[in-house]
Amino acid sequence: MAHHIEQYAAEDDTLATAREVGRQADSAPISAACGAALRFLAAAIGARSVVEIGTGCGSSGIWLLRGMRPDAILTSVDIDPEYQELARDAYRRAGFATNRTRLIHGRALDVLPRLTDGAYDLVFADAVKTEYPDYLAEALRLLRPGGIAVFNNALDAAPLSDGPLSVPGPGTAAIREVGRLVREDDRLVPLLLPVGEGLLAAIREDTSPAQR
Repeated sequence: MAHHIEQYAAEDDTLATAREVGRQADSAPISAACGAALRFLAAAIGARSVVEIGTGCGSSGIWLLRGMRPDAILTSVDIDPEYQELARDAYRRAGFATNRTRLIHGRALDVLPRLTDGAYDLVFADAVKTEYPDYLAEALRLLRPGGIAVFNNALDAAPLSDGPLSVPGPGTAAIREVGRLVREDDRLVPLLLPVGEGLLAAIREDTSPAQR
């Protein structure tokens, strides 16, 4: 079943090249099915402004840009400047103008607080797993009502077969915490997508008095 899902979301040569470059650079690029889901979500909400936490080598950015509106801008944050140079090459090969992307070099938790409140349609996190709960807090500030937060590697939080006494690593524990926070937050509509390594998505509802 998983193989069929991955095959259905076929990559073109540009995406296949970007993912292979990312694999060789050890940036853990997303799968084709995850990319297709990101494109779908961006297209479904007509995204004009997206924040990506973890640029990698550009494959996830290409998927997002292909779902975003033609005048939309992708803001992507990564601590590795070499990854971002590879991403720039990937965006260029994919045919996107340079003004469609804003690449910011730096630690996400240093950069995100400088971005504008409520100005973004989608936030995609695929970076330091132990920082996922902090990314969620920033995403809730950055997203407009109706915007979507998405976290990669959500299936890492699935229970292990070795029983309840097993102790999760820090990254797994952080992903589980994000899953709990999203599920218990009345402002959010959650969805766990079992594609690739798993995507946890959550819509930020409008909680203004007029909408209650």
